[in-house]
Amino acid sequence: MSDQPTDLRETIGKRYAAAAVQVAEGGTACCGPQAMEIDDNFGSTLYAADDRDTLPAEALAASLGCGNPTVVADLHEGERVLDLGSGGGMDVLLSARRVGVTGKAYGLDMTEEMLALALANQKKAGATNVEFLKGTIEAIPLPANTIDVVISNCVINLSTDKPAVFAEMFRVLAPGGRIGISDVVADDALTPTQRAERGDYVGCIAGALSFAEYREGLVAAGFTDIEVNPTHPVADGMHSAVVRAAKPTTGPVTSGAARPQARDKSGCCR
Repeated sequence: MSDQPTDLRETIGKRYAAAAVQVAEGGTACCGPQAMEIDDNFGSTLYAADDRDTLPAEALAASLGCGNPTVVADLHEGERVLDLGSGGGMDVLLSARRVGVTGKAYGLDMTEEMLALALANQKKAGATNVEFLKGTIEAIPLPANTIDVVISNCVINLSTDKPAVFAEMFRVLAPGGRIGISDVVADDALTPTQRAERGDYVGCIAGALSFAEYREGLVAAGFTDIEVNPTHPVADGMHSAVVRAAKPTTGPVTSGAARPQARDKSGCCR
């Protein structure tokens, strides 16, 4: 019998590896209901022109997100930022500029092709406070309590183990740390079947949580001050949304031993 989560992870990986190759060959890539086609609800057009003008063309072409998490997260000088599903590196490079030389921006991706593209874009941008890591968003290869801000752009909806993603975000954040995420979220009235009717998993639609499910998942992981607010529609009853939450400044410090082990059923985008 086929292991559906593993199959989905492999499909997602192949899709974004192909996107990276396409960009490297001079094309563009975009998330959305029609994979590999440009959609105004996704991509670099959601960023201010001043931001776009500072980045390599290949970073813009590889932009696959549904928002601008670098603005959502309200980054500051000296902060340590982690981008889950960093793709071609656009959000990492923008974050690196915002946190300055006293801060650092990490990018995490599971595909060799996207990592190679991101490293090439880092070199073109001349960013020195950047580090790209290979891994999945369900098992982040960083110690506990070492990150100030976790960002992500239209990636968590692609994971087949979202509780693990939320737990890992909480683990790596330092007490008082926060998340600033752009993601696709479904109306509470839509069933999983109805979400799948509006677009496929790889296209960032079928795997989306509802607003209530997103809040419940973050609460279960330990987050407080949770906000999940829609910004613009991406399909019928499906929205790009801004997600904010914080790790409490008091209480038990997350132990590195609490980190989940990598699992075959995990899946993530880019």
